[in-house]
Amino acid sequence: MHLLFILKEVDNEPHGILLTAALLKRESNHRVSLVVATEEDPVEAALRLQPDVVGYTVYTGTQHYYADLNRRIKAQLPGVFSIMGGPHPTFFPDVIHEEGIDAICLGEGEYAVLDLLNALENGSPIEHIPNWWVKKNGEIYRNPLRPLLTSEQLDALPFADRELLYRAHAPSRLTKIRPFITGRGCPYDCSFCFNKAYSDLYDGKGRRTRRRSVDSVIREIKEVRARYELAFITFMDDTFILNRGWLREFAERYKAEVGLPFWCQVRADLVEDDLMAMFKEMGCVSVSFGLEAGNDRLRNAILNRNMTRDEILAASATLRRHGIRFMTNNMLGLPSGSLDTDWETLELNIACRPSYANVFLFQPYPGTQLGEWAAAHGWMIGSFDDLSGSVSDDSVIRFSSMSEKRQIENLQKLFALTVEFPFLAPVVRQLIKLPKNPIFWLIYKLWKGYAMKRRMFPFHLTPREYVQAAWQYMRIRSQ
Repeated sequence: MHLLFILKEVDNEPHGILLTAALLKRESNHRVSLVVATEEDPVEAALRLQPDVVGYTVYTGTQHYYADLNRRIKAQLPGVFSIMGGPHPTFFPDVIHEEGIDAICLGEGEYAVLDLLNALENGSPIEHIPNWWVKKNGEIYRNPLRPLLTSEQLDALPFADRELLYRAHAPSRLTKIRPFITGRGCPYDCSFCFNKAYSDLYDGKGRRTRRRSVDSVIREIKEVRARYELAFITFMDDTFILNRGWLREFAERYKAEVGLPFWCQVRADLVEDDLMAMFKEMGCVSVSFGLEAGNDRLRNAILNRNMTRDEILAASATLRRHGIRFMTNNMLGLPSGSLDTDWETLELNIACRPSYANVFLFQPYPGTQLGEWAAAHGWMIGSFDDLSGSVSDDSVIRFSSMSEKRQIENLQKLFALTVEFPFLAPVVRQLIKLPKNPIFWLIYKLWKGYAMKRRMFPFHLTPREYVQAAWQYMRIRSQ
């Protein structure tokens, strides 16, 4: 079978697709292709490649794009079998009712996709394969989930097929900053996050958090560095700081065998002096942690962060003491919040003095505890199907007035700059009363770009490397 994955765009390396592709290539004779819509028209690519199966990884907000694209492809290739996986089908499986969608995959997809393609190739029944909802002859077959992969099974997976991405999206090949994932799952129940819903979905089907062996992670980094330029690593785990024993073993080997600067995600109440000393010694340049909300009620009763203001301030001081730059993650426009509580978030960030204050407008995603609560209690404008997927354009939460909603949306654009330069706060209080405008958006983008490149991921190409990269890019595109 020939499976064609289609991506709307590349924000980060799509490891779910790349792991699935690697497994399919190792375990079978299936052929896998990838098309990125920013590089090639997907419908024309499908006509050129003539796949048996076309697949999409779908996040809430992109479902309409992929459903429409799938209809256009099926109009040209009526015999192609179409599948959807990713967060949106997992937590909003009613997407199966979209015209032209033949099957959706819930949860972990590597072996589920392998089983489906094997069945399609052999002419075997597909109606009862675990993790799949299948539409056939007007009936929908809803199958249970298979157990979560164990740590040992994660080790047994092949490494992500990055070459598949780099052939389809040349800019991804050229970067020297590359992501790695050391494990799956998170033990915390933050109400806005999918992890709690994911854990409930898999209740009784395996350990919630699993981590690959140190040896597996080190081998992958070495293999990637041997094949591609690599100067900075981002560890994309939800909470990299978990499991001290694993971290100590990893730190020792990473420093000796890799030695590259890196970024990771931590949690403020786990940031301790000895751990940060170890992180710094092994090459940690920057970290991120969720501050989320300055108001204690919102942070703990609504978001279920279970974290005090003092813990957040202490973590900030510890990171500064060890010379590790840090970014806070924040949300404005929370259900039952207000412009006043969002100013509390800004004020706590000012007290923390982060290298960058990352801030989003809250989105009530389906399947998450807070998203479902917001929809059920009338805090949400429209339905889950109306979400755009953007966390920096418009809020879909109801506030006391449209003026307050507009001010919160404007504050999101000016938030980080105000944290950096607190003397601007009185001016910003007046500016956010203006209509939404592209100047605020430009300020947001320019400051974020500067802070991320100069502070969080401080790796820069030399002029010679820029020339080499440009030449390589043109060579790849001409192939």
